[in-house]
Amino acid sequence: MRQDTLLDLYRRATRLVFNLVVLALLVGLFAGVGRTFLELGLTFTEPTVRLGLKDLITNVLSLVVVLELVRIFVEYFEFERVRLEVLLEVGVALALRELLLNLFAEGLSGLDLFFWTLGILALVAGRTLAVEFPPRRRG
Repeated sequence: MRQDTLLDLYRRATRLVFNLVVLALLVGLFAGVGRTFLELGLTFTEPTVRLGLKDLITNVLSLVVVLELVRIFVEYFEFERVRLEVLLEVGVALALRELLLNLFAEGLSGLDLFFWTLGILALVAGRTLAVEFPPRRRG
């Protein structure tokens, strides 16, 4: 087999796998949105408003993370690369989700909250730098 044939086979296999992953993420996203709307009534029936809101916020933040992952895969299809700023946005969304879940669970001390905030600020600063100083194209 020639190298061009192997490279073409690799590209086709990669496209197929990425298509399947995007399809799975989209099905999961739509199922999550539907389930969130169906469980919206539970927000009012939970013993306390706090428990109902905790479930709602958990579901919505999880959907935001999945939506960002779909965006990464779609961007890979468009540009055949993943930009650093998009990866950092997913990191920020995931870190914010975990921070808010820990806050609702009352599992953070003041020092933990400080370090979480510092980490999120570092991700935001990295994203800002990635936007301000994009890599140069070769050629």
